[in-house]
Amino acid sequence: MSKAENAQATPANQIFDRIWLSIAERKLKPGTRLKEEELAEIFDVSRARIRQALATLEREGLVTIQANRGAFVSEPSVEEARDVFYARRAIEHRVVERLCERINKEHVARLNAHVEEERTADRQGNRTDIIRLSGGFHLLLAELAGSSFLYGIVKDLISRTSLITAVYRSRHLHNCGPDEHQAIVEHIARGDTEVAIKAVIEHLDRVECELELEDDKDQSYNLRAALL
Repeated sequence: MSKAENAQATPANQIFDRIWLSIAERKLKPGTRLKEEELAEIFDVSRARIRQALATLEREGLVTIQANRGAFVSEPSVEEARDVFYARRAIEHRVVERLCERINKEHVARLNAHVEEERTADRQGNRTDIIRLSGGFHLLLAELAGSSFLYGIVKDLISRTSLITAVYRSRHLHNCGPDEHQAIVEHIARGDTEVAIKAVIEHLDRVECELELEDDKDQSYNLRAALL
């Protein structure tokens, strides 16, 4: 999340973040019904606030709202998983290309500080921070590239990737690693565009290769246990 977005956080955004993180941490599994009345009780807000958050989750592909049935955590297909990673390679290729053209010392300092946060979370085994920061690294690249258009696309793709990895990735693995991120930062800091792009593509390839692209995943539907 960018500084501007963080400053403008609303109750609906906070509900969105909690549900998103529960999906990413595999506490809320695809197919889980998100009951408005139960969510309103859990978050101590009105059902109107819950509907606002669910609408945002639906726009980002994390929730499916069915007429007369309600909202459910989306269930991405194998084909969608492959499409999302294909799109990420294409978009992040351009992100890195732009960033290498405008990189400065402040950008490098922010990237290095972010990677250090990742290392701290990794050492402490803090799964919540590991998940948040690993996706956040790619969002930071897009923010520093200076394109709100690319940032918006990357943000959407990161959300969808979190859902996909919640379904298809082995439980003991997490999204990205600080060592690979550090190498990407070093290439960008030198303005070595082609090598930096290659490093990002290989990084995403590895993440995709660790997916177990099968359709028969276990399901769990305990909403309260996932969010409290």
